[in-house]
Amino acid sequence: MNYYIGIDGGGTKTQYALFDENKVMLSTATTTGSNHENLEGGIPEAAGIIMDGIEEILLDNALRQRDVTHILMALAGIDHQYQCDEMTAELKKLGLNVRFSIYNDGFIVVKAGAKNKSAIGYNCGTGTCCNSVDDDGNLLQIGGFGDLSGDVGGGHWIARETFRLIYDDVCLDAMPTSCTQKAVEMLGIKPERDSVLSLIPRLEAAEDKLIRDMIDIFFAALNEGDAAAVSLCEKMALRGAQFIAAHIKKQHFEADEVEVVLSGSIHIKLPSEVYIDMLHAKAESLSGKKLKFVKLTVPPVTGCINWMLEK
Repeated sequence: MNYYIGIDGGGTKTQYALFDENKVMLSTATTTGSNHENLEGGIPEAAGIIMDGIEEILLDNALRQRDVTHILMALAGIDHQYQCDEMTAELKKLGLNVRFSIYNDGFIVVKAGAKNKSAIGYNCGTGTCCNSVDDDGNLLQIGGFGDLSGDVGGGHWIARETFRLIYDDVCLDAMPTSCTQKAVEMLGIKPERDSVLSLIPRLEAAEDKLIRDMIDIFFAALNEGDAAAVSLCEKMALRGAQFIAAHIKKQHFEADEVEVVLSGSIHIKLPSEVYIDMLHAKAESLSGKKLKFVKLTVPPVTGCINWMLEK
């Protein structure tokens, strides 16, 4: 029996899955996030987390490294070859001597959710990233560098921009928005300057509950047709469409219709159909291609075994 390990390393958690040669998921394990950009110890600390997870899943299944045919790691924050090389060196230093491959985590979205081998994956979770595998097997990542690449639409971005809508409404007497009243009801603030400003330290600390509440406020306002929320949605959809269209232009997709796999909590877990419809229309307009949007319904880590056996 051949065994394979897939690893989906994110900012908040890292999932490990043990598969057999028939793509059956035999066991899973979870550790803390392994995105080196979020860790004080950088790549060495991330490598330690990953190694601990590999050892845990091997121990749980009474296996040794020599029993594993291949490990494929899909890691958030691995955006350049030099980062991949450094992570490879650190893992080998920690004793990983089985065959392994490292990619950005966005690529397994394609391998997990696409019907065809070539497709585009657009992830919107805490942050955003857009990846593709084309007809020739070429890999391309666009976005994923935060403000540096103009990423918009991730959870933290939505929370900050929703706060700005409320701030502009209350403190500037600018465009009114129903987000303000929803914040009053959900967060217990008053529609007054000092009360609104009291949210800033919590936003700067990226408090999980406040981030989630602000996202809920935004989508509730959007689905009611609030003009300020719709304007913000237009900005999200346009940037996402630009990312998707760039893949169509820079990669080789021969088919008349190209799959776009949507993943991440913003695309999958929230009532965001107004945004997704807008994204779809803008992406088709900018790319000149017919696009088939597919929501990812399986764990992204399953893309690892699909890719390993494909290779």
